[in-house]
Amino acid sequence: MLSLTPAAATKIQALCQKEGKTTGFLRIRVTSGGCSGLNLEFEISDVTAQDDKSYEGHGAKIVVDPKSEFFLYGSQIDYKSSLMKSGFVVNNPNAKDTCSCGTSFST
Repeated sequence: MLSLTPAAATKIQALCQKEGKTTGFLRIRVTSGGCSGLNLEFEISDVTAQDDKSYEGHGAKIVVDPKSEFFLYGSQIDYKSSLMKSGFVVNNPNAKDTCSCGTSFST
């Protein structure tokens, strides 16, 4: 299971509207690479694959493939904005080590 904070849901809805994707969602992928071994990729999309898993909360949706779900299970997706940095933040209970970039982790 993955969950969304209200801030993340609001940002997803705004990005979908900006890109004209009325049935859009945030796709999260875990790929090999990054400073810590696994890398997070984010994309606004409206195309799903047959084996995708979707989760909804606060009026928005996130979609992951089965491999990514394995690494992200139990995570909470948030959105943070500050003077120095803005973006989606994945609070992943499976991550043993993370990189300061915020998109790389290891399990």
